[in-house]
Amino acid sequence: MISADRPRRRDRLLDLGSRRFWHVVGRRVDLAGREAWLDAPVSAASRVAGDWVPGETARHGGVVGDLGAQDPAAGLLPSMAALDGPGFEARRLRPEVRDFYEHTAGWKLRTWSEWAPLFWPGGEIVARFWGRRVEQLALPMRPLESARGMDSQVVPIRDAAGTQVSAAWMRTLRGSGRTVFSGAYSVRTLPGASRPSVHVAFPLESGNVQVFLRPTVTDDGGLVLDSPHGRWGDNGAYVVVRDGGDHAARVPVHERFHVYVDPDGVLRTDHDLRIGPARAMRLHYELTPSSALS
Repeated sequence: MISADRPRRRDRLLDLGSRRFWHVVGRRVDLAGREAWLDAPVSAASRVAGDWVPGETARHGGVVGDLGAQDPAAGLLPSMAALDGPGFEARRLRPEVRDFYEHTAGWKLRTWSEWAPLFWPGGEIVARFWGRRVEQLALPMRPLESARGMDSQVVPIRDAAGTQVSAAWMRTLRGSGRTVFSGAYSVRTLPGASRPSVHVAFPLESGNVQVFLRPTVTDDGGLVLDSPHGRWGDNGAYVVVRDGGDHAARVPVHERFHVYVDPDGVLRTDHDLRIGPARAMRLHYELTPSSALS
């Protein structure tokens, strides 16, 4: 007989080994000082889902609400104008694009995914040994996984004054109920940057994965969010470990989101995920106002 503790020991070793890896390849950071731009929520347990939200709310002095309740007006960002700066003007966005980010809870999602054959085996390993188990960054590996659609919940995280400092966005597969993504969305300005970025942090046990996305308005009022190649402190992806001293590493993961209204008036998003110069996967989202479905 195989002991029931054996898988748990294996999982603990996998998690500990991954954190030690980032200690070796990363750099020591001061999240309360020079690298405060990387200060973001973490999970207290290996299973993430939405369990990190109460702790993050308390960290900002706010009051924890009912995670089961959904404010239909809740948005990832209180206002897209918070991103205004040289090269970006929120007023140029299509109203549908603004409404999605400012009132995200009022939209339904359908999604399709396609992996590049070269990266599918690696994606399956990550999903099987980490993503599905911890219910975080569990990218769909097969199109049928998301065929029944994706449910989402948006929970504003507010400080003691009631100001929204970020928003938790939990997305689950309707067919299985499994959490796929659980992230904190906010606006943050990188050191030396001339304008703000969209900041997304995905909590993990004793750490997180973070992405800083550069916003651009297209000529037709669409939105492009891009995490390009760059140096430390630029827009891009970072892994932070808060275990045995805070360490962080910039990783060669690059994303591009194109949010646009198609010729039929449907809001859509094309999401490209690249590892270095190579495309690893593509996701496509169809976004529909909840009122249109009633």
